Amino acid sequence: MTSTSTTSVPQLARKLRPLDYFTIGFGTMVGVGWLVLMNDWLERGGPWGAILGFLLGGAMLVPVGYVYGQLVMAIPDAGSEIAYTARVFPSFVSFFSGWIMLLAYLVVCPWEGVAIGRVAGYIVPGLDRFELYRVGGQPVYLPSLVLGLLLTALITFLNYRGVRLSAAFQNWTTAGVLALFVVFAASGLAKGNILNTLPPFSRGAPLSILLVLQIVPYFMTGFESVPKCAEEANPAFRVRGFFRAIMAALLVGAAFYCLIIFVVGYAWPWQDLTRRSLATAYALSHATGAGWVVNLVMVAALLSLMKIFNGNFLASSRMLFALGRQQMIDHRLGRLHPVNRTPSVAVLALGVFTAAGVCLGSSILVPVTEVGSMAAACGWLSACAAYFAIEKTRKQRAIAVMGALVSLALIGMKVLWFVPGHFNRWEWITLAAWVALAALLRR
Repeated sequence: MTSTSTTSVPQLARKLRPLDYFTIGFGTMVGVGWLVLMNDWLERGGPWGAILGFLLGGAMLVPVGYVYGQLVMAIPDAGSEIAYTARVFPSFVSFFSGWIMLLAYLVVCPWEGVAIGRVAGYIVPGLDRFELYRVGGQPVYLPSLVLGLLLTALITFLNYRGVRLSAAFQNWTTAGVLALFVVFAASGLAKGNILNTLPPFSRGAPLSILLVLQIVPYFMTGFESVPKCAEEANPAFRVRGFFRAIMAALLVGAAFYCLIIFVVGYAWPWQDLTRRSLATAYALSHATGAGWVVNLVMVAALLSLMKIFNGNFLASSRMLFALGRQQMIDHRLGRLHPVNRTPSVAVLALGVFTAAGVCLGSSILVPVTEVGSMAAACGWLSACAAYFAIEKTRKQRAIAVMGALVSLALIGMKVLWFVPGHFNRWEWITLAAWVALAALLRR
């Protein structure tokens, strides 16, 4: 597969470096699940079942990451799935591939805008006061709403002004998360005991691993955000760097999850943690007897939330821009700012959408989030199918088939009625609404 460059006008600003691509991939992948859902992970598999589940899940995604790495080196286009499928499939397939992948990133933005108030509330008590209204039976509080809207405004501003600002924000927040992780992980390891990780599994080993494996793809989505910024690489950037950034994000992401699970299970008896809503903070605070450890964990979660918000906002705006540039939807979304060379119309539209979602609160966004995890697998499937059609060698096609089978399995987990955790009525309604919106907006 020969490499091509995107030379069509207009051109995005070319300012991203290798480190930026890693922090975009890793930062879009790792959010705050390691804090708010640790009890669920341990209940599903126990510490060693959860670790093995994330290891196996990460390994399963390697063929998908490989396919994206190869495709972005040959076709460095902001639309990624749109551009890949356009090479070999009809235009409606290209449009649907981009539209469904947009959903995977889009739903994360308002969700993080809502979650910022909840996480900040643990650091600064009192944010759950002054109830304004209720949506779906869930209250929306003034301080949390203001905080979510302010963060949305900040992320929108950074992405409007320039990709360099957005990348710098991503770099610093990612560095902060990893630095704080080292500190609080070391404190847990210093005070814990390996016996706390026993018994190793919550059920039999195969079932424990399987129950964790079902949720791993949701927490590993984000490595494929790297190609969305492919057109913005510094002129001196070597295309091999795309492949390395994707694989590094997958490797470090899987390692991060495995290490944090081990640290938590090592620090405190894991059976007790399955009943705790913030198991990570609880385990480390009780193991060390130090309140400052909890504060470190919460600050790390806050930084992690901001970086995943920014990473998904960046990827969403590029997908929206690519759809507009190809005139698959309103062409104005494909416009660039004359000075900043950012997709300014797409960024502002995304900012408005996110702010509206923040105002709705968490209850409306739950079914949308579940659909988003399936949407990512659909995007992966389209990329693998395109790679299979483009490549002619047996080895490369075999890798594409492996990636496609993994993607199909993940889709099946959500749409097949006999699989635990499949779509409920509201999630089917959400998916149908997104497809209907595509039919309405497509040009």
